Amino acid sequence: MRFFRPGFPAYCLYPEAIFRVKTNSRILYLTFDDGPDPVSTPVILKILKRHGVRAVFFCNGVKAGKHPDLITSILEAGHLLGNHTYNHTDGWRTESKEYISDVLKTSPFTSDKLFRPPYGRLKLKQYRELKKRFKIVFWDVMPYDFDSEFGAGRSLRVLKEKIRPGSIIVLHDKPASSAIDFLDEFITFATGIGFEFKYEIQ
Repeated sequence: MRFFRPGFPAYCLYPEAIFRVKTNSRILYLTFDDGPDPVSTPVILKILKRHGVRAVFFCNGVKAGKHPDLITSILEAGHLLGNHTYNHTDGWRTESKEYISDVLKTSPFTSDKLFRPPYGRLKLKQYRELKKRFKIVFWDVMPYDFDSEFGAGRSLRVLKEKIRPGSIIVLHDKPASSAIDFLDEFITFATGIGFEFKYEIQ
């Protein structure tokens, strides 16, 4: 079973985290996880530039360190960086001290302000410690673009049906993602029905 929004328990467990921006305005936020990647990142940046849209890229430390040129390209295009751990670390399977150390190790490569836990998995101890240092950002809509069995068409339909004012959308910056296949069409659709894209998550 796929869940396109976080379940109610997540809101209770992480009450100070951001899942959706509180607004009545038709505003959306695009975010991209797991990059940067030499294949997908340039394509995503090109599409975003074409539409004049800015986004937040939650990058892994190991990839950011390996591709500093792509990090520079993201920043020079006016986008923001977020911390996504050093190597896509699973908080549920990692001792808290080690996990927090992993996140802090990533900050110089990505961000010391915004953090998104891979898989959306955080132990309560990890959450309590990290919220002291970071704005923790989850998501409001997950269209499963990373799932090859789901398909680009279905992901696009999920977005069209689920977006609402303040939605934080999570897509993926990697070749296995179908996001680059529907991103252009989705942005055109969303702006066509009156949505505006912003990137500074409050």
